[in-house]
Amino acid sequence: MKMKQDSARNATYTVDCEDYVHVVEFNPFDSGNVGSLIAYGGNNYVVIGTCRFQEEDAEVEGIQYETLRTFHHGIRVDAIAWSPETRLDALPPQIRFCTAAADRKLRLFASDLQDKNEYKIFDGHSDYINDLVFAPKEGQDIASVSDDHTCRVWDLEGNQKAYFVLRSPGMSVCWHPEEAFKLMVAEKNGTIRFYDLITQQAILSLQSEQIPLMSAHWCLRNTLKIGAVAGNDWLIWDITRSSYPQDKRPVHVDRARLFRWSRVNENLFATTSYPGKMTSQLLVHHLGHPQPILIGSAAVGSGLTWHRTLPLCAVGGDHKLFFWVTEM
Repeated sequence: MKMKQDSARNATYTVDCEDYVHVVEFNPFDSGNVGSLIAYGGNNYVVIGTCRFQEEDAEVEGIQYETLRTFHHGIRVDAIAWSPETRLDALPPQIRFCTAAADRKLRLFASDLQDKNEYKIFDGHSDYINDLVFAPKEGQDIASVSDDHTCRVWDLEGNQKAYFVLRSPGMSVCWHPEEAFKLMVAEKNGTIRFYDLITQQAILSLQSEQIPLMSAHWCLRNTLKIGAVAGNDWLIWDITRSSYPQDKRPVHVDRARLFRWSRVNENLFATTSYPGKMTSQLLVHHLGHPQPILIGSAAVGSGLTWHRTLPLCAVGGDHKLFFWVTEM
């Protein structure tokens, strides 16, 4: 179940899962425990587990993974977001996360990992939901973007607090802990806009020139850096310099699918491609290097997430989670 492997293309670690994994997310917030919380979603379930790696604890051989709870979801999970209110050091523990599902609804889950396991359904989007995120400070709001050409902000009761009309499908939404009153929304037509949540106006926009833009991400370590994938390319903007990308490179033969900045280094990021004839490709890039510093592949890989404190990323797959460790 938990193997260390040799080849650069194989994952450093793998964990077996009950279901096909569509989406995987490390908790980006400190939940007060030694391990890292991880959530993954499949066709019917959401699983919450903890991971600990030998890179952070010499006592661990490779990876130590434990499932804390499996939530029956009953429908395909397309996206998962963690709430900063999740705490494992509270009594009782508090697990809070939100999913987007194939039925165009959000589900806000709350659990104490014992008897209390409940969820609320947020209804409003009229098409596929591509991404969602909690307000990073208090976690009292959730933003979501959809193929219905809207970005919506909800309170925890499911009431809509804000509603932005987009010009094409909304692919990514980011909320930066240092920019609590701004929302980044990326559209499939190549436009990335920043909205002021107080005035509910767009305040800045970036252009990719390439389409379709499939994924964009706001760099945790440097609020001025935005990254995205569009077509076969990754693109990076410095928002103080230009509305056009400062740097871009064609990297995937098959169309690029996801872009995620590392949480530990502002020059480290990963991209994935759509599953090609056999496998999905994971590339890890460093802005100082002309070539990817790591190339991984996973049979029908899906999802992409970085560990909160390690240069380690995870991708879901066919009844498996794959973990790659990057040498810094």
